[in-house]
Amino acid sequence: MKINFQANKKARIEMLPLIDIVFLLLVVFIYAMLSMAVHRSLPVMLPTSTSVKIDKELLLSVTVKANGTVYVDREQVALDALTATLAKQTQAGKEPGVLLFADRNLSYQKLFYVLDQIRMADIHRISLQADTEQ
Repeated sequence: MKINFQANKKARIEMLPLIDIVFLLLVVFIYAMLSMAVHRSLPVMLPTSTSVKIDKELLLSVTVKANGTVYVDREQVALDALTATLAKQTQAGKEPGVLLFADRNLSYQKLFYVLDQIRMADIHRISLQADTEQ
């Protein structure tokens, strides 16, 4: 009995497992990029909300701590000089906007005073930031 062996059969690379791995890596990178949000603010205890959504096209970050200190992109600014600082930083911008991070223990009066200062700098796109509710 004679058995025919094909000695010159070439090895081949299967493409389906390779495609599966490439798509898996693509999905991992997409989820990683979606979960990354650029925050240039200081850590404060944000209020919670069930419908929180991060707007990534805003330009400036204004942080107000519980004691009333105000920061613009991690630089401390006097509350009375907030309007001038924001106006100076948004001159070159197209449609300026602000991410407002206010501590949950901040009084309404101080929060509205900060909002008034932002509006006096001719900025009307203000996004109040919050943490997701557990």
